[in-house]
Amino acid sequence: MIHPERIRCLNSKQRLDGPVIYWMSRDQRVRHNWALLFAEQLSLDSNQPLIVLFNLVTSYPQAALRHYDFMLKNMMQVEKKLQTLNIPFFVRAGNPESELPSFAAEHKAGAVVADFSPLKTSLVWKKKVFGQLSIPVYEVDAHNIVPCWTASRKLEFSARTIRPKINGRLETFLTVFPELQRQQSDNTTLPYPVNWEKLYEKLHINRAVKPVSWIDPGEDAAQKVLEDFIEHRLNDYAEKRNDPNAHAVSDLSPYLHFGQISAQHIALEIQKSRARKESKDVFLEELVIRRELADNYCYYNEHYDSLSGIHPWAKETLNQHRTDKRDYLYTLDEFERASTHDPLWNAAQKELGKKGKMHGYLRMYWAKKILEWTPDPETAFETAIYLNDTYSLDGRDPNGFTGVAWSIGGVHDRPWFERPVFGKIRYMNYNGCVRKFNVAQYINSQGIFST
Repeated sequence: MIHPERIRCLNSKQRLDGPVIYWMSRDQRVRHNWALLFAEQLSLDSNQPLIVLFNLVTSYPQAALRHYDFMLKNMMQVEKKLQTLNIPFFVRAGNPESELPSFAAEHKAGAVVADFSPLKTSLVWKKKVFGQLSIPVYEVDAHNIVPCWTASRKLEFSARTIRPKINGRLETFLTVFPELQRQQSDNTTLPYPVNWEKLYEKLHINRAVKPVSWIDPGEDAAQKVLEDFIEHRLNDYAEKRNDPNAHAVSDLSPYLHFGQISAQHIALEIQKSRARKESKDVFLEELVIRRELADNYCYYNEHYDSLSGIHPWAKETLNQHRTDKRDYLYTLDEFERASTHDPLWNAAQKELGKKGKMHGYLRMYWAKKILEWTPDPETAFETAIYLNDTYSLDGRDPNGFTGVAWSIGGVHDRPWFERPVFGKIRYMNYNGCVRKFNVAQYINSQGIFST
């Protein structure tokens, strides 16, 4: 049963006879997908076929071959999984505002279902697409456990303010998923096999940022990574999560970003595991509260991707220290090449460039040092967003925007002791990292030798 608060109809059009189209975008998976399950429910209720459409946008700000390769290799698997369920799967390359209405008209669709994203690009696409459709359009939050618009109807100040709202609804929304059913064999809406090689050729992207080999894309791979984490690392997560040398993290963030695994499914598997309660609680705080707080920040704050969106106290303190002397200043190129004076920062940037990932604790240090080594807070924010979105597999994500806003702009944090450059923004330094983990070991692991 799909909770009705997870679904909202975005117009008042009457449903027509014709296929139900699920526009797969943020949640790129077949199993544990509330949006696809709702589209299936609509198709069964109206006795109409179900169609899945993926609209490949051939360029996206800062997205490189690394990101498209991870996404498209998963979509190849999605195509095969839907084939076994007799659900037609189509890919259209181009702008959604032209491709979606054209596709709906071509297939004489009766309704469209979309998944939810709080990011401006997605919201603009949907506004332009849905304004052209004369059929019902539904949006389903298949990404959050408690739907974003249900968890809170306003911009939350911090985890402290949103936590009771989410926890108060978890019992209602944290339920087991039904299985998607195989469609009847008389479905006549059959697609041609997707020419994936041709789609790769259509991409207008940065091909210099290469795909990675340490992680395999896809739903099945994501499930294996989850199982490995639960079996081998979850039990000690509370103690070891802030040590980059311990490999205590889940490695699930790329899968979550591309929607290749459901956060709700992960939460259910974590809950029923035999790991220590403390570690399960710490992990679920990050997976549920912190991740859904990031969606809240981006959904209710149109300036989430710049310093304009931070708290007034943070703007004031950064402005007061705008002209403070910086001991070091680096250009974007120097940051990108990991050419600072700090071997720890360089090691973190090298890992990001090489593997498309960075440990969460180091991400905070990495971003705060960018604030310290750039001429002004605006440049710092733009630099951190650019580097994260260009190199990280989970870039261009609410968590990324919110993480930079926390590190540089004090979002979801409180004022701390005042100091040069940072003002009252929380400060981090090299010696603090030394107290947390073996810094020399981490630096050496990235091919940089500490002095």
